[in-house]
Amino acid sequence: MKNTTNIARSATRFCPALLMVAGLLGPGAAQAAPELPLPTVAQVDLARYAGAWYEIALLPNRFQKQCVADTQARYRLDGERVEVVNRCRKASGEVERTAGHAKTVEGSGNAKLRVTFFWPFYGNYWVLDLDPDYQQVLVGEPSRKYGWILSRTPQMDEAKLQALLDKAEALGYDRKAFQRTPQTQPLD
Repeated sequence: MKNTTNIARSATRFCPALLMVAGLLGPGAAQAAPELPLPTVAQVDLARYAGAWYEIALLPNRFQKQCVADTQARYRLDGERVEVVNRCRKASGEVERTAGHAKTVEGSGNAKLRVTFFWPFYGNYWVLDLDPDYQQVLVGEPSRKYGWILSRTPQMDEAKLQALLDKAEALGYDRKAFQRTPQTQPLD
């Protein structure tokens, strides 16, 4: 928990979603008991997971507070690591970019990753639900204070979004705390 507190102090430029920092304190965070187990999917094929993901909804957090729209993450395999590039649009219209990398947690079937945007501090990125076609994903971390719903497309079918919110709630997240991310002018 000490490391994640340091991340919160140091990662003010962390821009999205996607990846991820565990145990940070942020507004609107869920109050679920962190000692309850948080199940992940059994297996993630990182080659299929790589590519662009658009943030559809998130639990607000201070390391993304500058992002007002068009939040996107790109993942690329680089040997045993995953390169991460997060981008978003700020209120000024300017695009913010943050780069980092992730490593898988041994024995997790690649469903648990440790991500850094400010080495040597790492946060958790756990894949909690992933559709078989790798088109939508629910990502979170054990404290349930951070969560994201991502899609391969800038817009997501409402029924699929609601299903992922249902799943988040069943896992102990505060469903009402999730906020939608406008995708007005997707970043290419």
